[in-house]
Amino acid sequence: MAGNTIRAPRKRIAIFGSTGSIGTQALDVIKSNTDRFEVSILTAQSNHGLLIEQALRHQPHTVVIGDDSKYDVVREALSGKGIHVMAGPASIEEAAGFEDYDMMLAAIVGFAGLRPTLRAIESGKHIALANKETLVVAGDIVMQKAIEKRVPVIPVDSEHSAIFQCLVGELQNRIEKVVLTASGGPFLGKKPNFLVNVKRDHALRHPNWTMGAKISIDSATLMNKGLEMIEAKWLFNLKPEQIQVVVHPQSIIHSMVQFEDGSIKAQMGLPDMKLPIQYALAYPGRIPNEFPRFDFTKTSSLTFEQPDLKTFRNLAIAGEAMYKGGNAPAVLNAANEIAVFGFLHNRIGFLEMTDVIEQTMAKMPFIQRPTLQEYFESDAEARNFAASLLKM
Repeated sequence: MAGNTIRAPRKRIAIFGSTGSIGTQALDVIKSNTDRFEVSILTAQSNHGLLIEQALRHQPHTVVIGDDSKYDVVREALSGKGIHVMAGPASIEEAAGFEDYDMMLAAIVGFAGLRPTLRAIESGKHIALANKETLVVAGDIVMQKAIEKRVPVIPVDSEHSAIFQCLVGELQNRIEKVVLTASGGPFLGKKPNFLVNVKRDHALRHPNWTMGAKISIDSATLMNKGLEMIEAKWLFNLKPEQIQVVVHPQSIIHSMVQFEDGSIKAQMGLPDMKLPIQYALAYPGRIPNEFPRFDFTKTSSLTFEQPDLKTFRNLAIAGEAMYKGGNAPAVLNAANEIAVFGFLHNRIGFLEMTDVIEQTMAKMPFIQRPTLQEYFESDAEARNFAASLLKM
């Protein structure tokens, strides 16, 4: 009929890790676009109070609390609401295989996000990937499975979203290199004699982004950028030598792609994670929003510099793991998660995180072409060794 617009059905979103920084911002995006999206599944590890609030507000079909001890509280709070409540890590993975959603926002922090993401890919679900560790640990297996299942993996990290956006329409054109930008974190320009005295609260204060504790510490050590290098290798089928990191303190250019003719594309905008989240959820379209806009007339300069690899050795170690391949990135990630845990709980100092990672990398046996099971075994073995190094 003339004048009538037929709107596509709402996209059903499952948010795995809904109470974290990415999950909560994704729910804000969905709330502003209820004509386009609906929430089907919400999962959280232990923040049952916020999970209950989210469930009551967004009315998903299923809620999963990873901590079994919180099951009764969540079930009671949601009783009579028509929401299926589950509990435990196995239930998180089981929910990833449910049929009643279209896209998984993979926002579980760390290695724990790997199994649910693989399960969702096996089920043919589209993936909005905010969990970089999934590809750091087993990128070869995950991306191969996505190709087999014809499942799109759309990055949510601002840097990888930027590269993804720069590559739209460039399928036939060869990439010369990608340039990942790093803010430099809260300690840009600092030297070891300063960093040795850094405490938890100081390291959590990122100058440009609001993030969870783990990723904030990774940003402070530049490990986050190292993990992003490995993730970019798998996401965009790159060789290690095609990936460069530059420090860009203003965080306006989120990353760049240089093509074989020397042309460079950059994706720019204010540092706001809601923008790449919205882009991933809505892809391939763009939708309007009221987010603040960048004003070129109010910015005097955008600056770039080389990262300080001598002071922030985590970035160099991650680069070595990327070149080495095999299970080296899985070991790197496991050791880093334990080291960050140790720092957040005041068991080791800021610079000692790197020592734990280096010692673990040197100790663990190398496997050139691991199976999925060997990735899990490498992760467990590396965690146990790294944990043995923490000051108790």
